[in-house]
Amino acid sequence: MRGLTTALLLLVAAGAEAGNLDQDNYDFNWKNVHIGGGGGFVPGIVFHPTVKGIAYARTDIGGLYRLNADDSWTAVTDKLGTHAGWHNWGIDAVALDPQDPNMVYAAVGLYTNSWDGSPGSIIRSSDKGATWSFANLTFKVGGNMPGRGMGERLAVDPHNSKVLYFGARSGNGLWKSTDGGATFSKVPSFTNTGTFVVDPTDANGYNSDKMGLTFVTFDSTSDVKDGLTSRIFVGTADNITASVYVSNDAGVTWIPVPNQPGKHFPHKARLQPAEKALYLTYADGIGPFDGTKGAVYRYDITNGTWKDITPVTGSDLNFGFGGLGLDLLHPGTLVVASLNSWWPDAKLFRSNNSGATWSPIWEWTNYPAQNWYYGLHTDNAPWINAGFISQDSKRLGWMIESLEIDPLDSDHWLYGTGLTLYGGHDLTKWDTVHNITISSLADGIEETSVQGLASVPGGTELLAAVGDDSGFTFLNGSDIRTAPKTNWMNPEWDTSTDVDYAGNQTNKIVRVGKKDAKQQVALSDDGGVTWSAHPGASTSDSGGTVAYSADGTTILWSSSASGVLRSQSGGPFQKVTSVPALAVVAADRRNGSVFYTGSGGIFQVSADGGLTFAKGGTLGSATSIRDLATHPTQQGEVWASTDVGLFRSTDYGALFAKVGSDLTNTYQMAFGLGYGSLPWYTYAFGTGSAGPKLYARASSGSQWLDIQGGQGFGDISSCKLAGSGNVRGQVYIGTNGRGVFYG
Repeated sequence: MRGLTTALLLLVAAGAEAGNLDQDNYDFNWKNVHIGGGGGFVPGIVFHPTVKGIAYARTDIGGLYRLNADDSWTAVTDKLGTHAGWHNWGIDAVALDPQDPNMVYAAVGLYTNSWDGSPGSIIRSSDKGATWSFANLTFKVGGNMPGRGMGERLAVDPHNSKVLYFGARSGNGLWKSTDGGATFSKVPSFTNTGTFVVDPTDANGYNSDKMGLTFVTFDSTSDVKDGLTSRIFVGTADNITASVYVSNDAGVTWIPVPNQPGKHFPHKARLQPAEKALYLTYADGIGPFDGTKGAVYRYDITNGTWKDITPVTGSDLNFGFGGLGLDLLHPGTLVVASLNSWWPDAKLFRSNNSGATWSPIWEWTNYPAQNWYYGLHTDNAPWINAGFISQDSKRLGWMIESLEIDPLDSDHWLYGTGLTLYGGHDLTKWDTVHNITISSLADGIEETSVQGLASVPGGTELLAAVGDDSGFTFLNGSDIRTAPKTNWMNPEWDTSTDVDYAGNQTNKIVRVGKKDAKQQVALSDDGGVTWSAHPGASTSDSGGTVAYSADGTTILWSSSASGVLRSQSGGPFQKVTSVPALAVVAADRRNGSVFYTGSGGIFQVSADGGLTFAKGGTLGSATSIRDLATHPTQQGEVWASTDVGLFRSTDYGALFAKVGSDLTNTYQMAFGLGYGSLPWYTYAFGTGSAGPKLYARASSGSQWLDIQGGQGFGDISSCKLAGSGNVRGQVYIGTNGRGVFYG
């Protein structure tokens, strides 16, 4: 078995001799395939108030990131995203300790409905995210729930590092820690729990949960009583009565702030200490997708007066407001962002006089012409321009809930969108030459939700079908370290749900996706460089998974709602009645007439190009076939991944044999190019000696080795998997929120 182990070690020891490696020392160095640009929503950004260069960006499904000196980002919560801790990549709030630049806190959890079965936590790190400790809560946290751009819901007392407050969702109220985030208890005197519900009729609970509290903001200028900041503001999702509350006795009692606006939801509240003023953005929806009306207010804390400083009025006010950045070095200077101006583009406004007057970042000239007072650059992720900016009027983005100005550098600013993170280093030019530089500054943030992967032996190194951004092609092994010039286009869909290749015609690729009123099958004859819509696809079928015959003539498509469909030679898709809906599908990589399907515990095979299917061999006690993988070079060899483990057939599925007993409850599996006498490795997600993880073995071996180590990939049931067909010992993992990893 030592030969197997050392061969696997070559996966990460480039140039090393297998005999020089010890099986106890292997460790995979997992890195991201470089898509660049983020690829998803960045709902929150926090700068440290006193130490330059420290900032964090939270994502809704991809964890927390720390800013580096070169404008790139480092993921700091990867190890928390284990199979059991998959929801820890949902970050609903982040807070920094003003007195300790090494401390960072975050509220973690993905959903408050039944989709997430576990309560959330407040995590804390004393080393900028290198290691973490947990304070487990008794209720759920919703990093990917409605209103996730509000905040921040978590805050540290600027005069007492032991004290934190957290505003919870779901009617759970306000919580306080007095031991530096180790434990939390409910604040009984705070009684408005934020009862707004987006849609009370939503049966799945996503939109029918109570929104809860929206922010916690300390007034650092207030008196310190018994070592505690006396004045604290808390926002609630309640636009019927009062939505902003204040305590003037360090959280003992709470009252609504007098004379506050009586409508809309407060999204952000930022303190300008030099002015002793609180600035707030409001929208008539809780975000991040809605918002048709809104306002910006300035609250003078000393005088207790409110002033409406909304940048636009009347018919021009057809959006709410979310992102709010204050220039702490220049009191009275701030930038606010629309939430949401879907057409023609987002609107950003800057004021240098506390909101008395505003300057827009763009404006109409002679309609439809516009003056843009900025230059926009996507050098770090060229596909953003190719696939989005150049295809749409929305250049500046959408869902702009996070916008922050570096408190120690008035030129440095960042804002998050539903696609990427923008920013720049010349913000004050807005006030002089009235033209600034905006760039995608999301290098290192990888938060795509990967739906399907393929690596073509002798062809394209990696094809990645992803949510929201369509998908990406990496032709060569070296390309995975460079952001693509374009995403999948012509046709371009919001989400591609799967991708496959023809085993004997490796330049032929098929992908499927989901977008209303468009054909959802696309073909490529050049390895995924260019695409065309499948002429036989309707506009009513979408989603699901796909298999391409070895000769590139037939497509078997297990659609999301129309059953299993078949098309030959570009003809119309016809339903395959002998295969259950939502079945797993696969094509033999060498025999163009053979397809395989699995549904429940039943395996089926077709020898006539998918026209008809017959029951194949049995799979022991399996009741759920999760994946089918066919050998890249051996016709008739098919593996089935099931709830009881892996099964292998070498006779077109007539007979199956169980593959060992040390890996059970398996999900996706894949073959990847190996070394020497072990030409192909097998990889699988399942439960083995180290628990539910990613395992690998050589084709001739029987021992499954944990190659995941301490890296988190999230819930293994949602992970996608592809062994490289061209780079020996390389494997790709697609995650739901952290992009694609390779090792």
